[in-house]
Amino acid sequence: MKDRFSDKASGYAAFRPKYPETLFNHLYTHTKAFDAAWDAGTGNGQVAAVLAGKFNRVYATDISIKQLMKVPNMANLSSFVADEAAPQISDASIDLITVAQAIHWFQVDKFCDEVSRVAKPGALLATWGYGLIQLPSAYQPAVDRFYSKVVGPYWDPERKHIDNSYADISIPFKELKPSEHFEMTYKWNAESLEGYLNTWSSVGNYVKEKGENPVPRLISELTSKGLPAAFEVMFPLFTRLFRV
Repeated sequence: MKDRFSDKASGYAAFRPKYPETLFNHLYTHTKAFDAAWDAGTGNGQVAAVLAGKFNRVYATDISIKQLMKVPNMANLSSFVADEAAPQISDASIDLITVAQAIHWFQVDKFCDEVSRVAKPGALLATWGYGLIQLPSAYQPAVDRFYSKVVGPYWDPERKHIDNSYADISIPFKELKPSEHFEMTYKWNAESLEGYLNTWSSVGNYVKEKGENPVPRLISELTSKGLPAAFEVMFPLFTRLFRV
């Protein structure tokens, strides 16, 4: 698994969008018990921390020690370094497995084998992600060009799975039909937008190759177009749920 986020741990914790309560409530309606959950590819633990408010025990795993250092300290939340497999978790012990904005980095076959091992019969596997940030229409074309033209060549190949809403990722469990649509909407300022864009793996790859950061130029362009002090941003959220 590639580690694209250890050097962005602080920015990731500060600027990445938070998932809506309605999403978690949706997951809970499909979860049969609340003894234990596993959040794989947890990053800074934002999902794991929410789950810890519902489950007796939550396991949060990631390949990045720096990311795991940002996981909240909670009595029923255990975090440890692991890739797609988590041998620290007992067989047939997990009621809910979550992967948020991360399964496109996984060796999916290896991960699904581990899901089969740790899941209780009938456990829920929930994987989700979010697409390109949406700004007010006057400013979106500049963001679209930045995404596809400026840093487009610097996205890892795995990014295509996000663009396809994970539809092209094969998961060998019974898929539940989607019943709800989710999105994340916020009031941001230019600083929030700049901080978020700096967490993009493509921006990191661009900086490593060219030795300069393209984000400030985009922020300047948006500002010159009249970007207000506060503006609405929206992230389209896509989900796939499976019964194990």
